[in-house]
Amino acid sequence: MKIGIFTKDTTQVIHAAKDFQAKLLQSDLASNIFRHAEDICAVDLIVALGGDGTVLRAAKRAAELCVPIVGINYGTLGFLTEFERTEIDSAIALICNKHAVIQKRSLLEVTLNGRHAHCLNEMTLLRRVVPQNGNRIVKISVDIDNRYAGDFTADGLIVATPTGSTAYSLSAGGSIMSPDCETFLLTPVCSFSMRSRPIAYPDTRTLSFRLEEGTVPLLLYGDGVYLGEVGADDALTVKKSDRTAHFLTRDKSGFFRRLTEKIN
Repeated sequence: MKIGIFTKDTTQVIHAAKDFQAKLLQSDLASNIFRHAEDICAVDLIVALGGDGTVLRAAKRAAELCVPIVGINYGTLGFLTEFERTEIDSAIALICNKHAVIQKRSLLEVTLNGRHAHCLNEMTLLRRVVPQNGNRIVKISVDIDNRYAGDFTADGLIVATPTGSTAYSLSAGGSIMSPDCETFLLTPVCSFSMRSRPIAYPDTRTLSFRLEEGTVPLLLYGDGVYLGEVGADDALTVKKSDRTAHFLTRDKSGFFRRLTEKIN
């Protein structure tokens, strides 16, 4: 088995990655260290050393390569990591376990004017605050499978995967879903209408978004990465990606235990 070690780009974690690589070699596991997710190739499994941002970047690459991933927390909260930095031996034991449990996590495919991006956590539309526009909110129309579904008057919208529901959607008043749910959450940001609650919809659906004429373009982010601006004339759709992230886990039921530990 060939392991790809993807590291948070700090001196401390890079040194930890080298120590981890030496421990893998003691278990007869070959590995390479990568500092850029796009460089990862020719591996059977990816180990991400860092926080949630590191795991997000590694997971999207792992989904693209169709290999599993496991995270070791060298960040702050580490919602997406399976192990803490003090659990290196346990992490290696899981990697060596041929019968290890794998948890599948859905991704979003975001398409803006023909350009595609894949997101493990969420897609976010946010209004830009500019002096000449004052504090004006926006109206966003939503179609589901090309059928009009309704309007939201808000500061923006979040479309979250079950994985993302524990992070961005939760902070905006959303709900928490188990990672293996077959639904996504649509949550208005600071809504000024009755449509203020998160809406769950099946992950077999395709969402399209339209802005009113004259609306200042909204900022589009995927997993916190800037993807572009969306104006009234732009075509934006979101659907379930054909890629799936496969996370090694000690216990599928441990998700909510880890969540409560991180929150508390």
